[in-house]
Amino acid sequence: MQVIAVSNQKGGVGKTTTTVALGGLIADSGSRVLLIDLDPHGSLTSYFFPNTEPRLTSYSLFQERQHLSPELIAQMILPTAFSGLSLMPSATALATLERQAIGQDGMGLVISRALHMIQSDFDYVILDTPPLLGVLMINALAAAQHLLMPTQTEYLALKGLERMISTLTMMSRSQKRNLDYTIIPVMFDRRTQASVTSLRQLRNTYGDKVWPGHIPIDTRFRDASKAGIPPHLFDAKSRGVEAYVSCWHWLEKCFKSKVSL
Repeated sequence: MQVIAVSNQKGGVGKTTTTVALGGLIADSGSRVLLIDLDPHGSLTSYFFPNTEPRLTSYSLFQERQHLSPELIAQMILPTAFSGLSLMPSATALATLERQAIGQDGMGLVISRALHMIQSDFDYVILDTPPLLGVLMINALAAAQHLLMPTQTEYLALKGLERMISTLTMMSRSQKRNLDYTIIPVMFDRRTQASVTSLRQLRNTYGDKVWPGHIPIDTRFRDASKAGIPPHLFDAKSRGVEAYVSCWHWLEKCFKSKVSL
């Protein structure tokens, strides 16, 4: 099982779009993919189940952390309408975890322990996280083998990326392990100097930690989201989808060769 976290400490940078786009492509290749929505806002959950309020959610992992079993975790997972693609939905109650976690041991490893129990059930797990440092992001980084950081090609997003890199450095020290990561430039608009300059700055600052391509602005992502369909199934020929296909092929080679992302 490959566990991938999609994180950034700035909101609105395309984390959910990246999760759905890559998850859909991986599932379409024949792999069993589990998407886990750890964001209290539940954008990923709404993508596939806009009018559903599941009884068991990712919040249930924390509620039942002392009593987790493969059978219980399986009840928290919903099959989507797309072959090979499953979802563990979010709940707004996730927003209360920070308060609940005070003084509670082991709250940062709940996701890791849960995934260990179902590691033979899925080939890939992708964790969609909230845009702030807290118990949910800590859980995602602790569980992940690889971290993807979608980063909008604009100045404020680069500042948010700096905070994310600092968080990653802090986590690496506390866990005594280095988490591989890839920065994915998103929402690139070659018509604007700000976007071009920001992309250049990303590559100059972070070098080979930046995926060599970029995801362009593409209104078809919004249309796919409204339809509740993974982007590659909604419009396989859109510029954005073709970019994510390229991104996944690059990532897949990294996974298979076991080189650092």
